[in-house]
Amino acid sequence: MASDTQTNDDQGVIEQLKSANERLKEDLRREHEIYLRSIADFDNYRRRVERERANAARTGRREIVLSLLDILDDFEHALAHIDRSPTSVSAGLRAIHKRLMGLLQAQGVTPFESVGHPFDPALHEAVGSEASTEREPGTVIDELSTGYRWGDDLLRPARVRVAR
Repeated sequence: MASDTQTNDDQGVIEQLKSANERLKEDLRREHEIYLRSIADFDNYRRRVERERANAARTGRREIVLSLLDILDDFEHALAHIDRSPTSVSAGLRAIHKRLMGLLQAQGVTPFESVGHPFDPALHEAVGSEASTEREPGTVIDELSTGYRWGDDLLRPARVRVAR
């Protein structure tokens, strides 16, 4: 009889150990899921921070490039009236203009042609219109400032006059 009691006690201990083992396995599974979610959350956070940093850098570069485009416009206005200047001055201004254009193009900034093309509000800013017998209505007849793209994005629209 003592052996039956011993067997029952052993069975009880075994059942308790099995139950504790199952609880521990379940706790381990939950902790592992939390661990995996934490890793995924951190990876998403890291990617988001990298995206935000890249966007901030691009926004900063965009502001600088837009400022350089204003200077480039000034150079182009000066070059349009350079005929009265000594050749050394005009050669120097042309060289600076060329370097500035090269710098912008190295950054992916490119001008686009507007004169003779149909007016596109996505690319052009109309600052006036003129009656024209030479061009169809809605065609760009004059470009007051050049438009620029930065890669595939519009950096600055061209300011134009349109035929009516």
